[in-house]
Amino acid sequence: MADPVTRESLATKEGRKRAWRGLMLADHGVLRLIYDNTHWIDDQLARTYQPSPGKLAKFAKRGVKTVVNLRGESDTGFFRLEEEACEKLGLELISFKVYSRDAPSKEVLYGAQELFARIQYPAIMHCKSGADRTGLMGTLYKFLHKGEPMEAAMEQLSFRKYGHVRAGKTGVIDYAFEKFIAWRDETGGDFWTWVEEVYDPKAVKAEYLGSWWGNLLTEKILRRE
Repeated sequence: MADPVTRESLATKEGRKRAWRGLMLADHGVLRLIYDNTHWIDDQLARTYQPSPGKLAKFAKRGVKTVVNLRGESDTGFFRLEEEACEKLGLELISFKVYSRDAPSKEVLYGAQELFARIQYPAIMHCKSGADRTGLMGTLYKFLHKGEPMEAAMEQLSFRKYGHVRAGKTGVIDYAFEKFIAWRDETGGDFWTWVEEVYDPKAVKAEYLGSWWGNLLTEKILRRE
């Protein structure tokens, strides 16, 4: 376990070096110099990977006002560098933690609706790699905020375009939304009725089993967070 990086330690020479090592090596930031998994969902919201200070500066120059961090706050180098950069650039940093291997909780579903309604746009949202958690939130943005059908919104969970792996444990996200679609088609009911009266995130997670090769890919090879 790496030593924590605090605001205070980031102000020291050694602490800053440690923060950058954490971002570029431990968090695989060096790979993002080669593979840029950034995509604009529309002209108001982009989905991306863990941004470096330099990447945040480019977003700010483009007019971005809000950064939504789907990884949550932490005493890590990548978060402290992001926090510092947002303060310097005048970007609002909002932490809204979600998980890639759980069916989204009811709190996340309601919270996402509220989040997309209140943030200043243009905005970006990011997780570690820009594949799974941004896929979850991209789907909710298009479905809850833009009013697209769930089937169309789930394009945000594409492997070919974004690297989301449906066959691994991360596929529980797809499975949860597919459960809603099946119930809607059978009953004609709406999403929030399903959430309140039918949806059980723990049961959905228990039902879902990723394939052996999908789990190998997400857990061992890609090492998704």
